[in-house]
Amino acid sequence: MNKGSPGVISDLAKTILIGNRTYALWMFALIALSLLGLNAFSRQLAHGLYTTGMGDEVSWGLYISNFAFLVGMAAAAVMMVIPAYIFKDEEIHKVVIFTELWAIAALIMCLLFVTADIGRPDRLWHMFPVIGVFNWPMSMLTWDVLVLNGYLFLNLYVCGYVLYKKYKGQKLVARHYVPIVFLAIAWAPLIHTITAFLFQGLAARPFWHSGLIAPRFLASAFSAGPAFIILVFKIMEYFKCCTIHKDVIAKIRIIVTVSLLVNLLLFGSELFTELYSGSEHSIHLSFLLGFHGKSVLAPWIWSAVVLNIIAAIILLLPVRENPRFLNVACVMIVVGIWVEKGLGFVISGFIPTPLGDFVQYQPSLNELTVCFGILAFGLLIYTALLKIAVPIINGQLCHRKNDN
Repeated sequence: MNKGSPGVISDLAKTILIGNRTYALWMFALIALSLLGLNAFSRQLAHGLYTTGMGDEVSWGLYISNFAFLVGMAAAAVMMVIPAYIFKDEEIHKVVIFTELWAIAALIMCLLFVTADIGRPDRLWHMFPVIGVFNWPMSMLTWDVLVLNGYLFLNLYVCGYVLYKKYKGQKLVARHYVPIVFLAIAWAPLIHTITAFLFQGLAARPFWHSGLIAPRFLASAFSAGPAFIILVFKIMEYFKCCTIHKDVIAKIRIIVTVSLLVNLLLFGSELFTELYSGSEHSIHLSFLLGFHGKSVLAPWIWSAVVLNIIAAIILLLPVRENPRFLNVACVMIVVGIWVEKGLGFVISGFIPTPLGDFVQYQPSLNELTVCFGILAFGLLIYTALLKIAVPIINGQLCHRKNDN
């Protein structure tokens, strides 16, 4: 008599649902935050964007700030894919799947933040060319939707193919996925560049009229993204999920260091250009830095600058070899880039308004709850994906054939 073996779906479901107490508490906390965010979003649907801190003057707030940050986090996955597939780095190749899975989770969060910001998700279909009524191909927003969804599907295909083949115990066929990997490598910088063009193309917002925005976006992404991956690897090692070779951490650290220094250089260059010459959008930057009246953003941006500078110093000194100092530096980078690219970059473009009004933006509690809910949902997805991927990569989870 044949004994039936569990299928793929049941195997994956059991893997996600079963874990130790720490894992259960972590998943419970993420689910609870996600549900709270969903409840806040339903309140926003019922009452409109009035429930947020945004208004006619500052129409992009935390939602678009998080969107801009997470697009970079998704694009940064390419910094692990390039050495793995182009330079044939075997150690990085063993763990590159974990960064590609993070790109999937980050992109899902990006799309959710855009959906929350729209206010009317039932009109989301207008963003798609041909289907919706949109100014395509001239609309940069439509291009942004296309490249984000395209990058998401590319990563879904590659991760799905690799994990499924390893689960089944079958050999990977290079021609079935490697061309898609190289397409994703070319696609990754594109998603963040087009996002930068989305800001640069707004004629009424002179703060974003700079040719350095796209390079700054990429430099900040390639520092915050790999820094976050280092923290993920450290957590995985702490819980003995897998062993990460020290050379992998060292190589990622070099990527983070170089990218962070380039980002600081570009930021300093823009500060000098705008403040020394007194250009047309120096007033936005002066307000952001607190030089033009009271600004609720000034403490945030100065904290971000200090965090990034301290992190750069740590990464340049021998203490970078110490795991504790490295972890602290990575946390500083992630937080600093989030503030710089989110609160500092997005919101300052609306203050002052084209009419010269200075409107202080502060997110509402409901808006914050939606943000935390989306972030928690993204981490929930990433945790579940890692819970599946780690045992498959380690050979602990595989297809069991029927026994006669």
